Amino acid sequence: MTNQRWRSLRKLIWIVPVLFGAARAQGQEGGTVVPASTAVSPLDQPISWLHEARRNFTAVKDYQCFLSSQERVKGELLEKNVIKLSMKTEPFSVHMAWLEPVKSKSQEVVYVAGKNNGKMLVKSPIFPNLIKFLAIDVNDPRVLKNSRHTIPEAGLGNMIEANLKHWETARRVGQTKVTVGQFKFDNRDCFRVELSALTRSNVNYCYRSVIYLDKDSKIPIRLENYDFPREGGPAGGDLLELFSYNSLQFNVGLRDEIFNK
Repeated sequence: MTNQRWRSLRKLIWIVPVLFGAARAQGQEGGTVVPASTAVSPLDQPISWLHEARRNFTAVKDYQCFLSSQERVKGELLEKNVIKLSMKTEPFSVHMAWLEPVKSKSQEVVYVAGKNNGKMLVKSPIFPNLIKFLAIDVNDPRVLKNSRHTIPEAGLGNMIEANLKHWETARRVGQTKVTVGQFKFDNRDCFRVELSALTRSNVNYCYRSVIYLDKDSKIPIRLENYDFPREGGPAGGDLLELFSYNSLQFNVGLRDEIFNK
């Protein structure tokens, strides 16, 4: 993101809490003010950061990046994907163009909420010159064979909401180890938040989760989730999924044509 665009976004970001009448005390690095009758949890500060990320994300109209992803589906760790990702927040719009692996290069997927009868449009790399975009159900088995998630779950906004849900559940249960540190990812200063389940239960999405929050906006830009350790496997668990949002640019003014196929 250029410095000018980031300064513009930051101006919008700091206006948001005022517009919504929200105090920023919970989002600051000094910690959360907790009433005396409320138990303090190691998740209080990370959750306050995600609430700040949610508020700041309301200033985002669109964004572009290079998404690196890798997922384990039905026990098999699939190939790493590198995708040029373009997204609009209203209406929720997604355009993905594959760069890696080679076999997927030239594949494209488009999804716009409320259009195409709720289906996504897919251009296959197998016959790029013969077949245009085909309408496919977002829950088509061919899709779920290659991903743990459907396309309506894509993007930074969904990442914020999903992790808020998991973290607030973990805080209520009180069986999670939390480690917070500072890290630099993709040339951005970040808070690195790692959660590890102390017990196995059906409330846990995974055993261990590592998320990188941009230090200024608190918006997550990388997520790693790991399965519960198995005998003979890595101590930190096998990788379940990895999503990295690289070279992020916010509010670039994406044209509607990108999503009209």
